[in-house]
Amino acid sequence: MADLKLTLVVACALVDADKRVLIAQRPEGKTLAGLWEFPGGKCEPGERPEQSLIRELHEELGISVAEPCLAPLTFASYGYETFHLLMPLYICRRWEGVITPREGQTLAWVRANKLRDYPMPPADIPLIPHLIDLLM
Repeated sequence: MADLKLTLVVACALVDADKRVLIAQRPEGKTLAGLWEFPGGKCEPGERPEQSLIRELHEELGISVAEPCLAPLTFASYGYETFHLLMPLYICRRWEGVITPREGQTLAWVRANKLRDYPMPPADIPLIPHLIDLLM
């Protein structure tokens, strides 16, 4: 078996005052288009995961998040065909600004126990029980 490149992607469960989680639908033209995911993205070389997540949340959603507001919850480790994904999931309940889809994505606020109703990439699915345990 060939060695797969390890790709570090960070994700965030933004949680509102009603304990709903924000998910985003990947737009047409992107890999895994139509699937729902937690906001986030790839870490750039030299970036810490928290820095990457703060950057991605600003780029994707137009919000500012302070690093102390990011709490690590769990992670996913998943072998896709051409790479292996390692994805820490952070929880964030405080941010500044109005959440706005800036990359053509559709957004939805969803109760943790309803996340399975949305088709997600295989790496995201194991994160759902941790959110249910935390928020329900």
